[in-house]
Parts: sequence; C-alpha cells; structure tokens
Amino acid sequence: MTGTVEADIHPRVEVVCLGESMVTFLPSRPGRLADVPSFARTIGGAESNVACALAAAGHAVKWISRVGADGFGDHLVDAVAAYGVDTSGVRRDPGRPTGIYFRTATDRATDAHEVAYYRAGSAASAMSPENMPSADLWSGRVLHLSGITAALSDDCLALMRELTARRPGRPLVSFDVNHRPGLWRDASGARVLLDLARGADLVFVGEDEAAQAWDLRGADAIREALPEPGTLVVKRGGAGATLYTREAAHGRRDTVTAVPALRVEVVAPVGAGDAFAAGFLSATLRGLPAAARLRHGHLMAAAALTAPGDLGTPPSRAHADRLAGLSAAGWERLRLGPGWTAATEQEVRTP
Repeated sequence: MTGTVEADIHPRVEVVCLGESMVTFLPSRPGRLADVPSFARTIGGAESNVACALAAAGHAVKWISRVGADGFGDHLVDAVAAYGVDTSGVRRDPGRPTGIYFRTATDRATDAHEVAYYRAGSAASAMSPENMPSADLWSGRVLHLSGITAALSDDCLALMRELTARRPGRPLVSFDVNHRPGLWRDASGARVLLDLARGADLVFVGEDEAAQAWDLRGADAIREALPEPGTLVVKRGGAGATLYTREAAHGRRDTVTAVPALRVEVVAPVGAGDAFAAGFLSATLRGLPAAARLRHGHLMAAAALTAPGDLGTPPSRAHADRLAGLSAAGWERLRLGPGWTAATEQEVRTP
C-alpha cells in the first residue's frame, strides 16, 4: 500500500488511534514542582490527542487503549469521548492503574520545565497482540500509532511489531516516531523506532529527534534512511515541514513539498506535534493537495501551541481552509496568538 488513503473505501471509522493516555495535572502557577501548591486536572497522550483533534475537526475517530478500573480511568474515557471520539474499544484493567503525570508551566525565558510520570505498570503497558483485537484495530481507513507505545513494555513492542508488519488488507498505517529516550531501558530504542517506521505507510518525524536518535542531519538524509513509507513528513521546527510522497507507479522517485512554519505566540509547546499529525491526517482524508496538508498540520499545531494544555480548540474547517488557501505572502503575514481559532481570517492577519 502506498502513502495515500484509498478514496473508494468508506468504513464507518476514518481513523483508529492506539496508545496510552494519562490524566495530566497542570500547575496553578509557574515554578518548580516542589513549589506549585495546586494543579488542574486534564488529559494527555499522543494518540488520544490526535484522536480528539481529528474528532473536533469533524472526523469519525476511534481511540483504543487500556485504562485502570479506577476514577482516573473513568475521567480519561469520559474526557476523550466528550470530543466525539468512539471509546468503545477501550479496555478496563482491574489489576493495573491508569497512568498520571504532573508538569510545570513552561518558563518562556529559559524553556525550563519538569515532568513527573507515574505510568510504570499502568494498564496501557499491558497491551499485547493477545488482548488487543485486530478487528477493532483494522476497523478504519487509517491506523495511527506512535513510538511511545513501543517503549512501554515488551508486550507493547510485540503489538507494535505486529501492527507495522506489511500484510494484505491492513489499513494505511500512520506512525509518529515520538522518540522519548527516557522511556527506553537502553539505547536500542532508537533502532526499534527506525524499524517500526520502515513498516509504516505514513511517517511523522522531527528533524531534531532524527538527529538525536539516528544521527541523521537534514530532511534528505532522513528520507534516505526511510525509503519504504509512501509518505514521509519531516517536521523542522521553526523552519516548517518537508513532505516526501512517492507513488508505487513512480518507483523510488519522490515529490518533495516544503511549507514554512507559522509565526505563533506560544503559550505551551506540549501537544503541538500531535496536533500537526491530526491536521495533516485530516487534510489527507479529505484528499487535499500536498502543500495544503502541510498547512493544515501547521494550523492545527498553532491551535495547540496557543493553548495551555495538550489540546487546543481547532479552527472551524471553513476557517482553516481559508487560511490554508492564502497566498505565500499571506501565509507569511499570519500572526497567531491565544484565541485565534475563534477569530475571523481578517482578525488573525497583520496588515
């Protein structure tokens, strides 16, 4: 299968997202975790972030995972479902807890922050090929995964290897590398992520994480190391993103598209990569051209960057389409800050 979504396949679910979500505690004020007096409860998780953003953008999405049979699990399932996500594939584990984590507010002057995870032995870490039915996982046009799942346990890694194995009849497999060195027991994680990415049809990877994990410098070097996926998106931070697309009929010849990033007043950087993936997938499902797919990724990322939690409110589809359709000069003039998704196109443009 190539990196395109077949337009003649229309199952009820467009995208299935598999992965751990956790209850997230956001600080009431800036400072060290030791000094923050209270926290507000929300949710966070790479794959559920993608699911929620896609559902908020009008897509039929299913999130599949395992959570504890506890109050935090109840909260997670209810919060994800409130975005319009189908949570019927979430399994409850009476013997393991739901994962949680705490983080500080980002210090914009130094970009210093702390994150404290309490996820070891979580319900999601028990996901395996035996307890995650393929009928659910293959029920959509796209199956979205991330490298975080592979790092949770040996069983989770076995599940990821099975889902990224190329076999007839599978949906388009989308894979966000999401290299988190702290989750892996040793340096082998980087090689594992490269192998998993090679089995996917659509891969998202940051230029910075590819340098850290694989010692690859630049988008072209990353593509050379990942020739198998029909679609490769290299996120380049403030420089934008580069898209490599390859159709089977064209052999190994790529079409390369690059789109600069937007200028954004950042409130918190958490969740921007997940939002970018959601925006790109949304535009892909709609059959939009390559540059528009990247622009929708940037716009969805901007919605996350200008909100305090992992999830920002996306712009309406019509609003996003108007902004994605701007000329190159108009795109360059965009300045987006908190609340921009509720504004009109004229309100978010500078003269």
